[in-house]
Amino acid sequence: MRGGTGISGLLRRRAGGVRARLRQRRTQRRLFQTATVLCSLALAPSAWVWLSGEDRVGTVESAPSAPVAVVFGAGLDQGRPSPYLEHRLVAAVDLYREGKVRAILVTGDNGRVEYDEPDAMYRYLTEHGVPGERVVRDYAGFDTWNSCTRAHRIFGVDRAVLVSQDFHVRRALALCEAAGIRSYAVGVPELHDATWLYGGLREVAGAGKAAVNALVRPDPVFLGPKEDGITKALAEAAEE
Repeated sequence: MRGGTGISGLLRRRAGGVRARLRQRRTQRRLFQTATVLCSLALAPSAWVWLSGEDRVGTVESAPSAPVAVVFGAGLDQGRPSPYLEHRLVAAVDLYREGKVRAILVTGDNGRVEYDEPDAMYRYLTEHGVPGERVVRDYAGFDTWNSCTRAHRIFGVDRAVLVSQDFHVRRALALCEAAGIRSYAVGVPELHDATWLYGGLREVAGAGKAAVNALVRPDPVFLGPKEDGITKALAEAAEE
């Protein structure tokens, strides 16, 4: 009969069952090991971003003096800074008023005529007491790497205080360091709402892209000639 009869058949069937369970467990173990490796690889860039700026992220009050504050774009609402961008700009105003920085570089997206982050940022800063000659605009800061590498290569920034939300500023810090800027970061706090959660989740993918950019160091989308706006702003500040 199929599978045998008696004790010998029973033992064979049990042995077959044991082998099947062992194969299933080996398969499950391999799947678990593969998933663990993939998760580790996915999270490694986030760990690098977090650890690289461990002791250089703080507040306006704790920020050291630096020639320039770099403020990253964060969207517009009917031509005005979005709430997140406004909070960054408030921190930049505070840095300037407290004498922590002498010039401000605003860097954002102006990829189309109807969308102009740098000009909106400039207007906000000047409306809140920062002299226009101290604010320099970078119209090609399409992402964090573009903003950082252009700040160094186009505008000549070597040392800066970076201003962004707390979930993003560590990535900005890591990329600006990779671009050649000695940096300290002011992490602007926000309510932990849906927008904050979405921004934090985006940072997982953003960290992977940042790791590639830091390793490869590609040219920005638009390189162009060097600009002397920061140099002039700092020279004028030194004369006061």
